[in-house]
Amino acid sequence: MADTSDTDDGGHFLQAVNETFDRAARLSDHPHGLLRQIRACNNTLSVSFPLERDDGSVEVIQGWRAQHSNHKTPVKGGVRFAPTVSGDEVRALAALMSYKCAITDVPFGGAKGGVLLDGTRYSQDERERITRRYAFELAQKDYLGPAVDVPAPDYGTGPREMAWILDTYRTLRPDELNGAACVTGKPIAHGGVRGRLEATGLGVCFGLREACSVGEDMESLGLETGLEGKSVVVQGLGNVGYHAARHLRSEGARIVGIAEHDGAIVDESGEGFDVAAVRERMDAGGSVTDHPGATVLEESRKALELDCDILIPAALEAQITGENVDRLRASIVAEAANGPVTAEADAALRDRDVLVVPDLYLNAGGVTASYFEWVKNLTHLRFGRMEKRFQEASARRMMDAVEGLTERTFAPEARARAAEGADEEDLVRSGLEETLVPAYRELRETAREHDTDLRTAGFLMAIDKIATIYRDRGIFP
Repeated sequence: MADTSDTDDGGHFLQAVNETFDRAARLSDHPHGLLRQIRACNNTLSVSFPLERDDGSVEVIQGWRAQHSNHKTPVKGGVRFAPTVSGDEVRALAALMSYKCAITDVPFGGAKGGVLLDGTRYSQDERERITRRYAFELAQKDYLGPAVDVPAPDYGTGPREMAWILDTYRTLRPDELNGAACVTGKPIAHGGVRGRLEATGLGVCFGLREACSVGEDMESLGLETGLEGKSVVVQGLGNVGYHAARHLRSEGARIVGIAEHDGAIVDESGEGFDVAAVRERMDAGGSVTDHPGATVLEESRKALELDCDILIPAALEAQITGENVDRLRASIVAEAANGPVTAEADAALRDRDVLVVPDLYLNAGGVTASYFEWVKNLTHLRFGRMEKRFQEASARRMMDAVEGLTERTFAPEARARAAEGADEEDLVRSGLEETLVPAYRELRETAREHDTDLRTAGFLMAIDKIATIYRDRGIFP
């Protein structure tokens, strides 16, 4: 199999990331050599290995792992299985992960992995053999370990694949006490953290809620402040898109369009879809286009052109391009996926004063929750285990005191709700919100200070924070 590390799509994506970096770097006062170091991808591992298919034939599988920046260790980033993966795409995504962790103050360097694979062509047993061999190659070359490089799920992978990676690592390193921390996004039974599965989508909701809370920005777009009543179109109802849409709906937004690979649906009533019902039908083997009462668009990408307040591309990169950007009618583009807007389209959206909430901020919920999982695995202690009962007892004592002073009696249901201590999922959600809310405020303030867009501001924030670490280490003056 040919090395596809310089395919057009991956190369264009990497070029777009680097061009945005250069645009932000021109706003900084750091020396050229330091900027070149921050921009460069430190290491890329390319692996090829044989796979014996179920029918006895042998196929060569190609994979990559890029470690963009080791300014903090371990490095962190997902592993995707997709037929379009290339070395350049992996390097671009690793760079975004470095900047994403920096602007949200998550203490990791950036990395990314990928395997060139159309998952629909392989059985579960074949996928397991591919995953385990890929993990073996990473571990043998020191690209896997709790203090070195920590993968997570991405497009085409999930908790199952992460469990296979963990098991492979433990086989190779049976004496590693903190072995569970070599990978995140695992099933709960294997050391995963509650709330990780929905974290990226929930983070999208938190980020949009914060963006829409700025009255000045909403007024400039001709929109009311807040999420209540805003019309939303979601491209991709996978893990990220589904949880983003579900939480946005709970905040009062209306999901008026949903696009999937096999078509799209539009809600003409204006009330919005019950996304849980749409997803339930899909999980039962149906199509998004089977939803009763919906208007169907046979061409999925046409959903991007629907009239809406917020457009959320939550699938793959390069969905909004120079070809279709002029037909977009959204006031806000929220990048739940990595790189869904090309450089040409991004420039056009800036010229039209569309508010683009960039990927390096908006989909940072996943890596934030992964950080919590990593910490849980290193401490060997479930979040909430130490404080939950104490919180409940404290709340009961306070209610007892209020009842004694006021002669008021709380209803049993109200007493139970008020006295309920935070469990692991509550704490993960709280930590996620505490990470993303102040990060958006810093992002917006940086944009205002330098009179630039949020994406450029995010890169500038990342440059400044990474540069500070290099200087603190005495590597650069």
